[in-house]
Amino acid sequence: MSTELATRQDGAVQAPAQQVSESAAIIQVIERAAMNPDVDIDKMERLLQMQERVMERQAAMEYSAAMAAMQTEMPSIAERGKTNNGKYATLEDIVDTVRPVMQKHGFAVSFRVKTVDKGIEVTGVLMHKGGHREETAMLLPADTSGNKNAVQAFGSTTSYGKRYVLCALLNITTRGEDDDGVSAAPTKTVTAFQAGQIAQRLAQCPEKTQAWFAETYGDASRVPRTKFDGMMAQLNKIIQEAGDADHS
Repeated sequence: MSTELATRQDGAVQAPAQQVSESAAIIQVIERAAMNPDVDIDKMERLLQMQERVMERQAAMEYSAAMAAMQTEMPSIAERGKTNNGKYATLEDIVDTVRPVMQKHGFAVSFRVKTVDKGIEVTGVLMHKGGHREETAMLLPADTSGNKNAVQAFGSTTSYGKRYVLCALLNITTRGEDDDGVSAAPTKTVTAFQAGQIAQRLAQCPEKTQAWFAETYGDASRVPRTKFDGMMAQLNKIIQEAGDADHS
């Protein structure tokens, strides 16, 4: 029997028939065992565990197939938000653009936000209707630029974190608002994933370093791509020196 993925006319990707048959066969065995009063409980538990593993594997395969199909339809996002250091794609624009594509392929996203010693941790959870989910987290320092109060800093940092976590989960790219998507030259700033790495390191740095970074770049997404390696090395050195000072 072929295990190739079947694609419906609406573009949704179906699970391999072999996986469905395997799951159905195990369910039938469990049903028959449950009707037998002499069945061994340990064997029943092992059957249930086997069924769970089959379902988890099937859900992961459905997730991967749906993600691959969704990526072919995921558009780039126009950068319409403005800061003193440049433009960025707003959370609202990202969500409005990707939601229809996500819904078509059975995906939904949720976020968890909590305050930790080093700042604010934003976790994004990408869920598929088949039951599988993937998540990623980002630790960020509170955004106190522009004389924000504590509540404003929390809101700004949370929005920032959601943007980059969502972009990382969906592999989203952004472009200038006036760019038709075929730029004459590639973007000069770091990728969303690299920006997340910088932001995580920055959250571990002293406040003096965070203030310097905010004044110089505004946020991690504005760091030139050519400076990424040097920036990571510099932040790692600052973190190490701060740790050595704390233990001296």
